[in-house]
Amino acid sequence: MKNKEIRMSDLKLEETEGKMILEGYALVFEQQTLIGDEERGFKEIIDRTALADTLMKDVPMKYNHTDNYLIIARTKNKSLSLEVDNIGLKIHAELVDTDSNRDIYKMVRSGLLDKMSFSFSVSKQTWDRSEKIPVRRILGIERLYDVSIVDLPAYDGTSIYSRSLELADAELKAMELVDNELTEKENKKKTELIRTKIHIKSII
Repeated sequence: MKNKEIRMSDLKLEETEGKMILEGYALVFEQQTLIGDEERGFKEIIDRTALADTLMKDVPMKYNHTDNYLIIARTKNKSLSLEVDNIGLKIHAELVDTDSNRDIYKMVRSGLLDKMSFSFSVSKQTWDRSEKIPVRRILGIERLYDVSIVDLPAYDGTSIYSRSLELADAELKAMELVDNELTEKENKKKTELIRTKIHIKSII
């Protein structure tokens, strides 16, 4: 199974008489975000086409991505809807009347909760290491596991973020392994080419 990743975004509340409705963008396209820090992190951009083939058949809305809290809404029963527009992935949730949902709604209304996050896996990406800080462009998101209301973003200064530096390190190490493999292959090809030239020269 591919690595599941998590990102942050803003959450908004819609005042509708007799209903508890939450709206916001769980994902924003073409917005560069620093994952980790400048010393051992990387920048990330989600491409506008990243959600073209994403599996979003049954997506729950959770609290802090945990299974220990009751599901807030879900696409399966149509209490949660997901819309891809020119900005990103927009969510619209109409909360059913339960004690836990009323608590969540009140906390959003009071400003105690104002962030959203989503967990996902990547199917296609590119890396640009021409600058000091590598840039990762996500071209394809394979699956959307959930969207969540969260209370403690790891880095409050970024618009979309919820990843540990350890995970960022793992990404960079994996990237370095790929680069090393490519370098070894290139060196091998160069060596073979030199050998061929030497062989041809010796025949002549």
